[in-house]
Formats: sequence, C-alpha cells, structure tokens
Amino acid sequence: MDRIPILRMSEFLLVTIQVDMHDRLAMALQEDLTDQIVRHRSHGVLIDISTLEVVDSFIGRMIGNIAGMSRILDAETVVVGMRPAVAITALDVDKGMQLLRTSLHGTSNGAS
Repeated sequence: MDRIPILRMSEFLLVTIQVDMHDRLAMALQEDLTDQIVRHRSHGVLIDISTLEVVDSFIGRMIGNIAGMSRILDAETVVVGMRPAVAITALDVDKGMQLLRTSLHGTSNGAS
C-alpha cells in the first residue's frame, strides 16, 4: 500500500500530500503521523496541500481528524498551501514553520 511520507524537520513533522486521498491512505497517514509524533516527541505538524487541485469535504475531515489527534499528543497543526480560491489565507512552508515556532515558543525569529 502507498504511504504519504512524513519528514522530520527539527522539532516539527512535515507532511506533503501529493496524491488523491482515499480512506485507506488517510487512515495510514493518521496512524503513521501519530506514531511519528510520539516517537520524535514532536510539538508541531505542518501539512502542505499546495499540490492538491481540490480540497473536498473528505480532505477537510481528514485534516481535522489529524489536527485533533495531534492536539491530544501535544502537537500543534498548521496547514499550508491552500489555494486562495479555496481559502482567504494561504501560507507557504516557511511561513507555516514560523507560525508553529511562534505558537510554541512565543518567538518569530526562528530561534529555539
């Protein structure tokens, strides 16, 4: 079965969704991500959806579920790359990482 890669970047995890999601893949991502949060004691998850053409209700629910599970494990979630036609605010990966740092450390300069 295909898996969505989860990259560790410092204290955060980066998930880039580049394929059409289906139930099995979404469940595998949720399981893999929670395992990685626990394993690395991560406090932030950044989900990049910039390659997705459409963000439908399934993707929205999946992201909501992941954010909820991450919060239970003491990790903040930021979604980046949503196209302006879909959302008013669009963040890129750098701005998303900065938002996580600010949220967790109260700083915007990237220092830990």
